[in-house]
Amino acid sequence: MLNRTFQLAALAAALLVPSLMLGAPPASADEALKVGKSVPQAFGFTPLNVGIEKGIFKKNGVEVEAVDFGGAPRLAQGLISNAVELGLGSGPDMANIVKGAPIKAVGASAGAPMELTITVGTKSNINSIADLKGRGVAVSQKGSLTGWLVSTLSAQQGWGRDGINLVLINPMSEVLAQLISNNVDGITVDLSTALKLQNDNHGKLLVKFGDTIKDFHLYVIFATDDVIAKHPQAVRDFLTGWYETIAWMKANKTEAVAIAAKVQNVDPSIVAGTYDLMMPVFSTDGKFNDKALAVLARSFVELGLLDKEPDMKTLYTEEFLPK
Repeated sequence: MLNRTFQLAALAAALLVPSLMLGAPPASADEALKVGKSVPQAFGFTPLNVGIEKGIFKKNGVEVEAVDFGGAPRLAQGLISNAVELGLGSGPDMANIVKGAPIKAVGASAGAPMELTITVGTKSNINSIADLKGRGVAVSQKGSLTGWLVSTLSAQQGWGRDGINLVLINPMSEVLAQLISNNVDGITVDLSTALKLQNDNHGKLLVKFGDTIKDFHLYVIFATDDVIAKHPQAVRDFLTGWYETIAWMKANKTEAVAIAAKVQNVDPSIVAGTYDLMMPVFSTDGKFNDKALAVLARSFVELGLLDKEPDMKTLYTEEFLPK
């Protein structure tokens, strides 16, 4: 009996030792996050693809899946329905929170609207901002961000908000044909497209809105109330990965441009020009700027999104930003 007791004790010890050698239970698996992009090919959202490809998000404990949406309204729907947990959108999208969308802005991504331009035809006699007075510039709709930027540029020149005519062209895929055929004086397009048009001798980049509108939050990162409540650490880890990706892109231009060129489907030599103009306006810490928020609040009313300016402090949190 005594020998039997010793044998059982030895067996128990043998089973126990390997488990002790393993130490604490293994760390939980990476949190899985779906992150939506309102504009799939915008350079301002390519850090998501860069961070995924370089393993920067995974290093910070999140397994990120990029989900492309065809515009801000569809991204808003994706966030509201919890189809995605986080979203990359524009500053004006913060107005959706006032309207009841269960989301919060959790990080500033890019400041001045350098990625948005007015481009004119190569044969156009428009050679400066002053030449735009009374001319027509194509936008998707009057209440769009590009419509607001054009109207604000007009007001800055002392012409009032209607000093430049807004030409509504839908679908926006037709604007390039309209420009090349001289049916419109100018178009609002992203920076990479503008540089490509210039490179192909189809257009002249006339205005980078970031040169005239300095205080702004062009791009903002949103999180659903649900993921904030249930997975706050995942939100924190994603933002840490995002701003680490920005730092990596600043230090590794050639490789960053190569990845962005694949996403944008544009020649790397053109994307390199976009990189040079855009990287300085990326936020490195995600903090919101009071002056930029004041401009955004005013834009909500001027865009017709809201009847009055909201209390902007209720629309964002800096709780999850890297310390």
